[in-house]
Amino acid sequence: MKYSEIDKYLLGFDGAWQDFPFGPEKSVYKVGVGEDAKLFALADVDSRPLRISLRTDPMLAKNLREKYDEVQPGDHLDRKRWITIINSGQLSDEEIHDLARLSHQLASDEVTL
Repeated sequence: MKYSEIDKYLLGFDGAWQDFPFGPEKSVYKVGVGEDAKLFALADVDSRPLRISLRTDPMLAKNLREKYDEVQPGDHLDRKRWITIINSGQLSDEEIHDLARLSHQLASDEVTL
């Protein structure tokens, strides 16, 4: 999967928007507005292979890290609730999409309406 593909997919979620607070090389995806916005994904724009960090359930994160070498603790994030996927082909695009959808849902559940 390329950055352009995951970027388009992540921005397709309800209320999703993109920011670059860490510079042009790190794309940050949020849901919600203002100070209530919640982060649900980060992607390295130029990384080869694609690196993407996603929120997840702590038990699922643990299981994924044990099962797949390409799933690491979240880079500079809560290592219990975040994973970083180095997309080398162990996970299918559909599995990454499912994890992204879960991440968006978890963040959306925290947004103050």
